[in-house]
Amino acid sequence: MGPVKLHLLLGSAIALVFAQALFAQTATSPASAASAAGATSAASAPAARPPPAAVTPQRVDITGGRESDVDQRRQSTAAKIVIGREEIERFGDSTVGEVLKRLPGVTTQGPPGRGGPPRMRGLGAGYTQILIDGQRAPAGFSVDQLTPEQLERIEIFRAPTAETGARAIGGTINIVTREGFKARLNDLRVGFGHENGKTTPGLFWTHNNSDGNFIYNLTAGLFSPHGRNETAITTVDEDLTTGLLSRQQIEHATAEFSRLGLNLNGRLQWRGEDGDVLMLMPSMFATQVDTQTRFSLVQSLGSTPALYDHGLTDSRNQFGTLRLNGQWRTRIPGEFRLELNGGASTSRGNHHSLRSELDSAGTLVRSEKTDGDNLERSVSLNGKISKLLPGDHNFVSGWELESLRRSETRVSLQNGIKQLSEFEDNLSASSTRVAVYGQDEWALNPKWSLHAGLRSESIITRGENSDGSATRNRSHVVTPLVHLLFKPDPKVRDQVRISLTRSYKSPTLGNLVARTSIHSRYPAEVANTPTAPDRAGNPNLKPELATGIDVAFERYLSEGGVLSANVFARHLNNYIRNVTALETVRYSPFARYVSRPQNIGDALTSGIELEAKFRLDQVFSGAPRIEVRSNLSLFSSRVNQVPGPDNRLDQQPKGTANLAADYRLRGTPLSLGASLNYTPSYRTQVSEIQAVTAGTKRQIDAFALWVFDPAMQVRLNLSNIAPNDYLSSNALDIGTVREAASTLSKTYVNWRLSLELKL
Repeated sequence: MGPVKLHLLLGSAIALVFAQALFAQTATSPASAASAAGATSAASAPAARPPPAAVTPQRVDITGGRESDVDQRRQSTAAKIVIGREEIERFGDSTVGEVLKRLPGVTTQGPPGRGGPPRMRGLGAGYTQILIDGQRAPAGFSVDQLTPEQLERIEIFRAPTAETGARAIGGTINIVTREGFKARLNDLRVGFGHENGKTTPGLFWTHNNSDGNFIYNLTAGLFSPHGRNETAITTVDEDLTTGLLSRQQIEHATAEFSRLGLNLNGRLQWRGEDGDVLMLMPSMFATQVDTQTRFSLVQSLGSTPALYDHGLTDSRNQFGTLRLNGQWRTRIPGEFRLELNGGASTSRGNHHSLRSELDSAGTLVRSEKTDGDNLERSVSLNGKISKLLPGDHNFVSGWELESLRRSETRVSLQNGIKQLSEFEDNLSASSTRVAVYGQDEWALNPKWSLHAGLRSESIITRGENSDGSATRNRSHVVTPLVHLLFKPDPKVRDQVRISLTRSYKSPTLGNLVARTSIHSRYPAEVANTPTAPDRAGNPNLKPELATGIDVAFERYLSEGGVLSANVFARHLNNYIRNVTALETVRYSPFARYVSRPQNIGDALTSGIELEAKFRLDQVFSGAPRIEVRSNLSLFSSRVNQVPGPDNRLDQQPKGTANLAADYRLRGTPLSLGASLNYTPSYRTQVSEIQAVTAGTKRQIDAFALWVFDPAMQVRLNLSNIAPNDYLSSNALDIGTVREAASTLSKTYVNWRLSLELKL
């Protein structure tokens, strides 16, 4: 089935759901019609004297607790999607990335089943703001370092707010870790997975309890994934005038990896009698990945012999983060609420690798040893003052202070000799961020609600360049933000949202530090190729600015569920893209191709996001009570300074679609579910001379859950059923010669079996 047909099919299905729901809301049910007819007959008949009846007191049940996920979404003036514990647990996913990939408009890069950082609206790295408990995630952090057991809920903001921050051109994902409740909880999940001959064990524990006004929550995860990745990279040089090939080579690589990860997270909370709250949130994430890659290079055509025949790379990557956040909430005179948040984190990563290249006789022709270490420390202090004003105003103002320092050390030895002595050893960078904001949530009347905010943010970065000089970069962004919520009829659960926002994306410290990294296949003493460039930073980068609009229609079903359609557009200034060019460099006697980020101009992106969450019997009378979750997102973009066609934003697909359903078989303790995640292939014209393509991604998952009793259940998960190989390519036209490199990555079925206990 082609992508266009699939889009039409899913779009028609969601449109049908909307039509059915609209009809159900407007049509009169048979029971209602009968009641109305009965009332008319009774009105025309003589009145009968009612028999005396005893007066029975009416019982009123008052229940308390937090709002449901749907209610939190519906009541928020700013567009927000809330995913709670029930939905996080539904499919028994082993990583947070697997949970996120099913959400509307969220995509991940790389082959199916391999996860990757979540990206909203299909935009590339850096456009989606990731928060943990409302605070920005540290550099180098991956959402897959958290486990679903550690999550309380996930909040998706499609448009920025003054409080959550404006570094969110694509949107914001706020991951809220488990919160403490007075009810005792002691859950344990133990299991293992299997993929391509490799086994992945895991142990996950969640516990919370209370002692008077003190509530604590602890979560821990210990896991050790093992896997095998197989890729084939085909590189060809083609004469564009004759169509003849002048070079053709294939590199086969098989990488076997073993990973050991440990996650610890805590939330210690004390509540005072007068409503004060003091909270400490310590956490630790640590991973170690050992990889051994065997590769071979076969050149079937070419005048210059291949640099090697086969080889081996051994590498070890370690990353760890210690984080301590604190929060204090109290009342101050004047009926104000004060909230102070502070945090400190230390992240450290190191990399060690040894690459050995041999000829056909097994003789070592080149060795490359790389040792790197980076240390990043951050300190933040945020404050927020809020007050409920007359006229249903909720005014919030606040400030944010953040200091970030990063140091890097790297040494590369080729055959025991330093490659880039003037570019290596120690480099450092730092950034200081100051932000102030104010926002007002105002219920104008039962039909209209307004959320208006203004945020001013300054970032100063300082970094060392590879030539020893220092660069100071200052950016200041003022972002006005307006969100409107309109309810045509307050008694009906329909509403319209409109958001007018300004957001931005600031360059990372890694992009600003102009360190050079030589491509592993081509040493400095030889010329490299366009598809194997060196990489370097750019200290002169400016932040990208985006002006955007979002318009959404939402219908909330009476028995739960939601139907929504959201249209968005963003206009970007100072768009940043990695550009590959031939440069004269000091570290090589040859001119070499170097890829470095640059501000290349303006861009525009737009799209539509459709979502339908419902129970099948809400749409079709008499249907089984199957829970259905579906969404379809279509994206379009244009980079003005790049000629078309396909001059779209980096890594943004044409769309993505999800369809998921689950059902508990009546009279049995068995629940079944399945989901389909689909992203069509797409081509991107990066520059006048470069184009990249990404292949189709199709991932089918399924689960079976057997509940023995409320304290014990067994879950079987199948991921990436019917795996398909993933193809991507990169091509550059240099004069009349096109060099193209195509990468084919194999994917495999992954199955997991786990035992879940409530102790």
